[in-house]
Parts: sequence; structure tokens; C-alpha cells
Amino acid sequence: MKFVLANWGTRGEVEPFAALGRELVRRGHDVHLVVAPEMVGFAESAGPQAVAFGPSLSVADEAHHEYWKLFFSKPWKLQELNRLLREFSAPLNEYRGQVEQTLLSVADGTDLLLTGMNYEDVASNVAEYCGTPLATLQIFPLRSNGFEMPFLPAPLCRAAMTALDWLAWRGHKAEDDAQRSSLGLPKATGHWTQRIAAGKAMEIQAYDEVCYPGLADEWSHWNNQDIPERPFVGALTMQLPAAGDAEIASWINAGTAPIFFSFGSMPVDAAADTIAMIAGACAQLGERALVGAGWSDFSSVPAYDHVKIVGAMNYAEILPACRAVVHHGGAGTTNAGLRAGRPTLITWMLPDQGCWGSRLKKLKVGTGRRFVATTEQTLVTDLRTILTPEYADRAKQLAARMIKPADSVALAADLVEKFALSRRG
Repeated sequence: MKFVLANWGTRGEVEPFAALGRELVRRGHDVHLVVAPEMVGFAESAGPQAVAFGPSLSVADEAHHEYWKLFFSKPWKLQELNRLLREFSAPLNEYRGQVEQTLLSVADGTDLLLTGMNYEDVASNVAEYCGTPLATLQIFPLRSNGFEMPFLPAPLCRAAMTALDWLAWRGHKAEDDAQRSSLGLPKATGHWTQRIAAGKAMEIQAYDEVCYPGLADEWSHWNNQDIPERPFVGALTMQLPAAGDAEIASWINAGTAPIFFSFGSMPVDAAADTIAMIAGACAQLGERALVGAGWSDFSSVPAYDHVKIVGAMNYAEILPACRAVVHHGGAGTTNAGLRAGRPTLITWMLPDQGCWGSRLKKLKVGTGRRFVATTEQTLVTDLRTILTPEYADRAKQLAARMIKPADSVALAADLVEKFALSRRG
């Protein structure tokens, strides 16, 4: 069979698609990954053919983060917020036509088009035009539910997510209408997620059901068929070895288990101040720090005897040897830390990351705080909270209930094969 897996985004958003694509290639299928330009090399390393679509990640990245930083600190600055919103949304909108043409070039005759959150509306229109079966893959509960925002009562959470969906649709309605018209499709009367649901698309939930107690029951009517429409498969990861794994393991083994820190693809404005904050907090607690550089440049920061800064690593190998994990709250890093059975502190920058922080607090395996509100003293306080034996025990118990990485990938591949075969007509 032929599969097209398309999602524009950073490594954490692309790796679940690459992991699934690698497994489908192993099973003998023809697989195309469609990703942001910077991710083509990574996607091809997984085995599938890879095609670029959308703008460079860098053109929208800074404005996107500045928008949310301002939104959570000074939400009354509407003029500046609107400027930043236009600044990061403009390049995404400008590339809608290119995204459409790229997907059209690979989707016709495909057994299944699998898409993610970014450009989901364009992909759904292309699938409808081509008559191609559509599925989606979500790395957190994206559809309206009562659990994504643990800090809100369930009814209010559902209402908030429904309102956000409506705002997103209204914001893209003109572009959506224009695209559908150019494809000869009827004018839409509602959000594209409604069209996706009405078309009985499979919406794979690539995170663990145990992290959202009660969500499976709320969505049970989606999964009471022979082929479930919203199956939970657990996080999809490739668990790739890295060149520095042996050196990192050697450093860990030479002393006490460290606390792992990472900011992933999130920008760290003051690198030296951030490392000084980490070094100071760990010195107060008598801990060592292992810092994953991610996309940040820490090359010119001062050295500390109890702090080691490293590049890429295999989380599955390194995180179980750490005492706790502190990071930005990306879905991939969050799930890697939870699977390692380690308590977590999320220093978040974006809304979905904040929701992960609240989710871990609800599960009593971690806590969260905005990165810009984090100081050396708050870091000490939060680390003292999660380094207790109670948090460590609960984190280990949760890890034991999570789906194993290999099982997650195999389950997701089984489901997309079964779904694609069911739509052959």
C-alpha cells in the first residue's frame, strides 16, 4: 500500500510520523513523509521518501514564541499581540497554496493520507478532492474534551476548546473557502474538524490513555466500532542512538544520578543566565545537572564542575539514569521522561506545554511553571517538591502502566493498515 504522512513542525512534531513511517517501510509499504524543509534529512533517515512543504520553521518561530510570552505576561497589549500574530501567521498563510500543490502531487492514488495539527485543514480538503482516505495523528488531546486543561472544570474545558476551534475556523475561513472553491469543492459550513469527524476518519491519539484518566470514557462512542476512530496508541518515538550516548553515560556513572534539563526547540534568550540559574539551584540541593542543549547555543557559557552540557542523546537510554527531568513540556520529551519513570518539572513557554505541566501536577508525578517566571529560588522549591520519594514512586508506577514504545509503533501501524484496507472501494 501507499501511505503519505504529512505534518509541518519541529522534531517533536515530526518524529511520531517518522517512527510510524519507518515501521510501514519495514512492512513493505510505499511511504512518503511530507515535512518542513529543515526536517527532510531527518525524515529520510527513518527510511521513507521525504518531501518538503510549507515555510522554513525559522520564519515563524521567533514571532510565535514572542506572541505567547507577551500573551501570558501582558495580555492587555492588544496592538503588539496583533502585530506578532500577523507576523507568525502570515508566512504560514502564504504557503497554503504550495502546501496544497505538494500534497496533491503525492496524495492522488494513495491508500491513506495521514496528517497532523499543522495544515490539517489543507490536507483534509486535498483528501476530499482526491477521494483519498484521511486519518490524523494527535500528540495530545486536540479535539474538544474535558481533560486537556486540568486547571478547568470539565464542562468549562470543553466549552473553551470548542470556542478555540470556532475562532481558529473563523480565522482561516476566507482561505479555507478560497481553497475549496479552487478545488471545486462545496463551501464549508463549519470547522474542518467537523468534516473530518463526519467522514469517519481515524484520529490516532499518540499519547497514553493513562495520562488522561476519564478521557477514554468520554470518547467511548468513537471507539465502539470494529475499527476505532480515536484509538490510544501511546507516544510514537524512534529511540535513535546518538554519538554522545556513551560519553554521557560515562559521566553519569562517575557520580550521583543527575537532574536532566532541556529546552528542546524553544528559544533561550539568556543562555549564560539560564545555565547559572541551573548551576545555582543544583548547588543548593547538592545535585548534578545534565543539560541537553537542544536548539540553544550554550557554547560561550561559563563552565561548572557539577553541570555537563551535551548535544543529541537517546532519551530511552539516558533518562532512566537521571533522578528527575526538567524541560519545556514538548510532548515527546514529556512522554520520554514519564516512560523513564522519572518525576518531571515542566518550565513551559507555549499553551500546550502549560497543559502538560498541569496534567503532571494532576497525576502527582510532577509540576509546572512558566519559564519566564522561573528563578533560581523557584527552581529550588520545585525541585524539592518533585525529588521526594513519593513523587519518584508515583512516577515509576505510572511508567509501568504506559504502553511500551515498540508496542505503540506496532499498534499504530496495524491500525492504519486496517483502516486503509477498510476504505478500499
